[in-house]
Amino acid sequence: MKNLEWNDKISSFKRVDVRGIAGNFLEGLKKQAAKLPVGQGLEVIQTFEPIPLYEVMEILGYEHITEKKADNEYHAYFYRTENKGNTEEAPERPAVITNYPMIDEKLGELAVEFWDMTWKSEKRYLDYNIRLLLSLANAVGAGRMRQAMRELLKAYANGLDSRALDDVFEQLAWNMGIGFFSSEIAPSPLFHAYKLIKQMEKQGKERAEINQLLKEHFSDRKGSHTLPPHPGTC
Repeated sequence: MKNLEWNDKISSFKRVDVRGIAGNFLEGLKKQAAKLPVGQGLEVIQTFEPIPLYEVMEILGYEHITEKKADNEYHAYFYRTENKGNTEEAPERPAVITNYPMIDEKLGELAVEFWDMTWKSEKRYLDYNIRLLLSLANAVGAGRMRQAMRELLKAYANGLDSRALDDVFEQLAWNMGIGFFSSEIAPSPLFHAYKLIKQMEKQGKERAEINQLLKEHFSDRKGSHTLPPHPGTC
């Protein structure tokens, strides 16, 4: 194990064993982590290396080390060195990955490694936001509007200029046809989120305020998409 100053405190960490848990337990873990004071930690046990947690916990002020104890048994130790960040700042992660170990533990491990290679690897050439926009367009083409919404929210939260979204929706209208765009895309929550961004920017609203409203009404964390009041009344 890597030699860190807090190694001798690991035995006091709260243990959270998420092996075999169905559904999205990431939100619960983030809430627990946000409440812990500096000087305390969490031990997370999973059947695969919990890579999607690393960036989230770092935002909240945690260091980590991970041990592979056995096949399909990883122990990740997170220690809070700073009281910073909050769960709203933490990026959304693909919660569906947590379902794969229920099918096959090796499949769960492969899915996480594939996600890490696709989105986090330094070998990727295209800018992160460009890859998100490609994923958004592919998701719309495949009818996966929830995925498309996630990519839009992540890209805008990551500083994407909304003019890039203008180009994306123009390309969708061109490639998918004006009839399909009018009947399927324009009435969708995805396009409502885009309109909200454009309208609030026109009003001079700060990006942080726009991101907050997007999360409140369009994030998967809410379970369903609800339309916000007209931006002129916000």
